[in-house]
Amino acid sequence: MIGRKHILQLGVLAAVCIAAFLVYRSLGRYTFDEVADAAQAIPLDRLGAALIFVAASYLCLTGFDTLAVRYVKRPLVWRQAALASFCALSIGHNVGMAALSSGAVRYRFYSRWGLTGGEIAKVIGFCGITVGLGLSSLAAIVLLLDLGPDTDLFGIGQETRVAAGLACFAGPVAYLLVCVFRIPVRFRKWRLDPPSPGLAIAQIGIGTLNFACVAAAIHQLMAVFGDISYFEVAGAYVTANVASLISHVPGGLGVLEATMLGILPGAKIIGALVAFRVLYFFVPLMIGLPTFLASEAYYRRRPDSFSKHSMG
Repeated sequence: MIGRKHILQLGVLAAVCIAAFLVYRSLGRYTFDEVADAAQAIPLDRLGAALIFVAASYLCLTGFDTLAVRYVKRPLVWRQAALASFCALSIGHNVGMAALSSGAVRYRFYSRWGLTGGEIAKVIGFCGITVGLGLSSLAAIVLLLDLGPDTDLFGIGQETRVAAGLACFAGPVAYLLVCVFRIPVRFRKWRLDPPSPGLAIAQIGIGTLNFACVAAAIHQLMAVFGDISYFEVAGAYVTANVASLISHVPGGLGVLEATMLGILPGAKIIGALVAFRVLYFFVPLMIGLPTFLASEAYYRRRPDSFSKHSMG
């Protein structure tokens, strides 16, 4: 019989193969001329600024894992959490089904560094919760900020917008209260203890900052094609991201573009979205995939190389 270890190894291999295939297939959706025209229409300073915000987002994502390993009381050194996070998410963002694809890559790293299967599951769940908290918090900020009727992205009245913003804000507040009062979450035989209030506040903060950086990257690219405010882009991105998560389409391919094009006016912004997809999805994948493969080869040769440094 095939053991759990071999199943996970096959899962990682499948994720890597799918990621490599998606690079080819996804780029095949656009002609070389379309990609070239989009890149040429965006000034280098805008591309550079967008790339800085993309890097800032991935830096925030390493914070997700850093907080998560502290939550399970396995505080690894930052470079380890950063390596696991970047490889897992650069692949998982493109493959889709992040809990499975990026989770399989995380398992490869964290199991080597002494975490049990249960602890790794908690790390993955913690990171998923941080994603939800960040999206909800950014949505609340966008909706609760009074932009005025002329810049109302969603075409809804102020009262409705405030109500929706408060509803989005309720999730992080409720989560924080659960952590303050140490209310355990039970599901059948499972018991999940909430993190400390300090850790929860850090979750909300870094989760929100991550998505704010992604929206800033898109805004840098879209502002070339029209007078679009940051908050308009942020609101459209949150909506598109939720649609992508629900659809489970790898990398939100097509869903992200279709949703944002449906919300924001002007067909020209497709050039900005193509550039964003290259910067946020393909460039990290081109780095993360070989890094993951190199780490696999490295740890097979020296499986205990980090063991004495695994605890921070």
